[in-house]
Amino acid sequence: MEKTLSLIKPDAVERNLIGKIITIFESNGLVINKMKKIHIDLKFAQKFYEMHSSRPFFNDLCNYISSGPLVAIVLEGDNAIQKNRDLMGATNPSEAKEGTIRKMFAISIDKNSVHGSDSSESAKREIELFFEQD
Repeated sequence: MEKTLSLIKPDAVERNLIGKIITIFESNGLVINKMKKIHIDLKFAQKFYEMHSSRPFFNDLCNYISSGPLVAIVLEGDNAIQKNRDLMGATNPSEAKEGTIRKMFAISIDKNSVHGSDSSESAKREIELFFEQD
């Protein structure tokens, strides 16, 4: 079984969308292996998004993800990484397919409600970051 990290971001947590998003994962064959609600600090956000540190949106991204509580989830299932990415939809919600999480719930490209690992290497790194102390 493949594992991936999913984050329900602060905008979705603030709007009480946790259950609706989890239902989408579960009804599409993904199983919750681990889950916790946390509020990360700016330093953790910078470590999490370090691969984007040279990009112009880096500071905004870090400030946003650390702006409020989020839900970190380890999803498990066959082809979990790609399945989660398909369920999330395009980063830009205006380009996301109908029925995807971002099409249904995202506020903007910045406040796009969810994150999902983009590769097995990223999934391993991200899961360790969020759940290494567990």
